[in-house]
Amino acid sequence: MIKIMADSTCDLSHQVLDQYNISLAPLTIKIEGNVYRDRVEIKPDEFYEMVESLQEFPTTGAPSPSEYAEIMKEAVAEGYTEILCICMSSGTSGSYQSAELAKDYFYEEMPDSPVRIHVVDSKCMSHGSGWLLMKSALMRERGAPFDEIVEFTEAYKTRVKHFLSVDDLNHLIKSGRISNASAIIGKFLLLKPIMTMKNGTGTVVAKERGRKRVLKHYVQQFIKRNDPEVTEFIIIGYTSDRTVAETLKEKVREETNFTGDIHVMQMGVAVGTHVGLGAISMFFVEKSRE
Repeated sequence: MIKIMADSTCDLSHQVLDQYNISLAPLTIKIEGNVYRDRVEIKPDEFYEMVESLQEFPTTGAPSPSEYAEIMKEAVAEGYTEILCICMSSGTSGSYQSAELAKDYFYEEMPDSPVRIHVVDSKCMSHGSGWLLMKSALMRERGAPFDEIVEFTEAYKTRVKHFLSVDDLNHLIKSGRISNASAIIGKFLLLKPIMTMKNGTGTVVAKERGRKRVLKHYVQQFIKRNDPEVTEFIIIGYTSDRTVAETLKEKVREETNFTGDIHVMQMGVAVGTHVGLGAISMFFVEKSRE
């Protein structure tokens, strides 16, 4: 039996988590002196309603090794013999390091355990790692062995294409997810930056004037880059405005030949802290650059 787990930045909906029995180690969010566990003690809509009135910029913290270890122990108690943990990029958080420490602690406590644990540094953010988790769960449902699922996640993690655009650059500036130079240029020209992941960190790859041009950019790049043999589903993410995400979904349906599932899901508090209101994202697997 294969257990799949992650940290809360995967941003998968509760419905998907329940459907595929995926367990989460929550990040913590400090908001004006109060500390909350992401998706447990504070929900996305609660956070997005208060974000504009906050006097201090919220901060996030990685899950502790003990939180990961607790999930691993519970999985073993339930009869799981293999555990796959997919974490957000080590280039943006300490989540991966915490999970690796939890794995070490597990084997220190149970050195003779036959349980196999593999921790993936996804090199992804938000629904990027969420895409890998859903794919892994689908492979498990279809009977794929543990080694095959691990091999897939390690082989394709850097090909999960991220597109993210935001309304307010201040969140990315304050959180260090974008350089001041890129941000100043964007604000001065009233341009919306489009970011992707390169080498495990966020990088601005384009700037577009207005939301319509951003969505057009996403669709054009999807047509150009998508690997149809691997992308059996797309994930579209949003923070505070689902209607924009639904508009993007409609554009993909109308302007491309993609016939797979398109999932629209809200970004959680930990990710929302860094990207702010009005963010819109899209995730699929791109063709190999080789």
